[in-house]
This record gives sequence, C-alpha cells and structure tokens, in this order.
Amino acid sequence: MDWQTTPEDSVPSTLVPGTELGTLGKPPVTGAWRPGDHPGARHFASLGEQWVRGGRIPSVRVAYETWGELDATRSNAVLVLHAMTGDSHVTGEPGPGHRTAGWWGDVVGPGRAVDTDRWFVVAPNMLGGCQGTTGPSSVAPDGVEWGSRFPFVTVRDQVAVQAQLADLLGIDAFAAVVGGSMGGMHALEFAVSYPARVQRLAVLATTAQTTADQIAANSLQRAAIQTDPAYNGGDYYEADAGEGPHRGLSLARRMALMTYRAPDELNGRFARSWQSDVSPLGDDGRFSVESYLDFHGNKFTRRFDASSYVALTHAMDSHDVGAGRGGVDAALGTVSARTLVLGVTSDRLFPLEDQHRIAAGIPDTLDGDRAAVLDSEFGHDGFLIEHEAVGAHLRRLLD
Repeated sequence: MDWQTTPEDSVPSTLVPGTELGTLGKPPVTGAWRPGDHPGARHFASLGEQWVRGGRIPSVRVAYETWGELDATRSNAVLVLHAMTGDSHVTGEPGPGHRTAGWWGDVVGPGRAVDTDRWFVVAPNMLGGCQGTTGPSSVAPDGVEWGSRFPFVTVRDQVAVQAQLADLLGIDAFAAVVGGSMGGMHALEFAVSYPARVQRLAVLATTAQTTADQIAANSLQRAAIQTDPAYNGGDYYEADAGEGPHRGLSLARRMALMTYRAPDELNGRFARSWQSDVSPLGDDGRFSVESYLDFHGNKFTRRFDASSYVALTHAMDSHDVGAGRGGVDAALGTVSARTLVLGVTSDRLFPLEDQHRIAAGIPDTLDGDRAAVLDSEFGHDGFLIEHEAVGAHLRRLLD
C-alpha cells in the first residue's frame, strides 16, 4: 500500500524515507480551518441558534461541500458523512483550503460507485469539528474562541444540524445516507430520527451503541490531550506555534492508530525491524513501528484541533440509537430505508459483531440479518482503503 495514494484519514503502514522525525517546523497551535483561511471548495450555511446537550450555541455555521447537480425533483441527493478525524473534502485534490486530498476519491466522483454524474452528493463537516463547522476553535459571540466553553454535543445534536442543513438546501428526503465509523453513527441515527427522509442507508464499520471497550479507548486518548500542560483546560488558542497541545494530540492519535489498524498488518509490515542502523535495544535507536506512529502523530497535529478531538470523542461516547426509544432493537426496527450494513473482518475498533447486530435489527437489508463482510488486512481503516470492494457494495445499494 503506497501511503501517498491512501486517504489521509487512514494511516498506511509505510514511511517515506527521510521523514522519520515527522514534519519540519513548529506545529501550529491548532490545525483547524479558521475564518480568513482560504475556503477551498467549502460552502457555508448559517443555522442560527442551536440547543445541544451541554447548552446553547447562539449561532451555528456549517461548512459543507457538494458534487453533481440536484435534479428538478430534488430526489437525487446523497448525504455522505465523514469519520471523526475526516472532513467534508470527500473527493478532490489538495490545494488552497484543503491540506489533504479527498478521503474517498476512488468511491465518490464521476463514474465511481457514488456517481456524481447521477447523484447530488452533500458532505457536511460535523458540529464540534474543526474544518469550518462551529466547534471549540470557532470564535464565540464575545470574539474569543469557544475553547473550554464549547458545550457538550451528542451524535443526535450533530445529526439534528445535518437535517437542518438539508432543510436549507431544500432536500426533503435523501436518496441515500452513507457513513462509516463515526459517520456511520450519524447515518444510522439519521435513519432512526428521520426515517421518512432516508430511502437508502449504508452504515459501514460502525456500531448502534458505543461499548465500554470503545469508550475506554476514547477516554485514554482524551487523557493524553488533557494532561498535556499546554492544553490549558482547552484555552490555548492564543499560544505561539510550537506552544500548543501538540504533544498530547500526537499521543492521542498514536493511541488511536492501534485501534484503526490490525495486528497482522503491523506485524507483517514491520516485524521487529529497526528504523536505522542504531539499535533500539539500549542504544537510542527506534523500532520502525515506533517511527511510523510518531510520524503520523506529528503529521496529524497539522490538520486537527485538540479540543475538537476531545469534543468529538465525547460525542462518540454518547452514541446509543436505543436511548429513550425502548432499546437498540426497538430503534433499529423503525428504520424504513433499504440498508447496506458492512463490516471489516480485522476491525478491532468496531468488531463485526457490532455490524451483525445492526443488520439483525433493521427490517430491510441487502443481506438479511447478517452484515456484508469485507475481508481486509487493514483493520478499521479497511472501509477507507479497500475502494474497489467498498464501491462494489455501494453499487449494490445504489444501482
């Protein structure tokens, strides 16, 4: 797997020679997109006041991107929802406003599985994120970044904002709602909250209810950030470059990678190899896998925000489609969309059992009461990397 052709939101297990020490220069205090930066392909919508789990946000801005044309009947819209550290740049080259290429460019586009010659694709950034939609790095009404004051948001809060964006765009119902990982949480919640607005549904490598194991992993990653002295409780935006919580954020990313990738892949690619001729056994050398984690952790600090990471992992922990609805099975039973449920064999973040549970509860699925299975060595990131296989499953749903 050539890392240069892999979506940035996945993390391939190879390094570029000479980059073992990570990116050059001091890391920014935040990798967030901020007003004054080039907008890139983003559009912006103002939704006004929002009440969320943690309180009131006086005004919410949503950044989103679109591809294709909405037809005269407004019936060909497809909502694509990104993973936690992804963004609205689903497809397209890197350039002004976009530090990285689209994370699903081989799946969404002209002639692709989600064919933008046929479908009008909408991809919003999620509430609480850091790529244009209101989040902790956004400026509050008093002219200062929200920081520690940003209220707790849930997956349901985030989906409510997505539904309001659809209202603003004049889309009463989506031909399909598609999401993987945290985006799959959103897709599933959307179909449960607004069943009449979803004709087809694709939930990939996700869960109906965040488990204790998954919450534990999130809590450790948050702790890595929150114990970095430079985090300052979430109020660090006035710090100079190199003085922000990049150490904690990098460590959180490195910890997360251990849930995104699979043991067999890491063992097969790295084994016990050294990164240089210097031994890691007491001689200050490093194992190759250590340098791999360091490089991608350091790189991540250039494109993400520490407080968004904290807010979004909390939102993931909140996810439970059955809460207040009589339980998971009762909630899943209300989904009316024709549904694709897809899991990855080597996924240790959201194991296959999570997807089989979803498939068993939704009345109308492509594969009965079991999820479709993607056999991949890439672990959770398989849904981002295995473009051909994922595309074939999406074609089954859309065609």
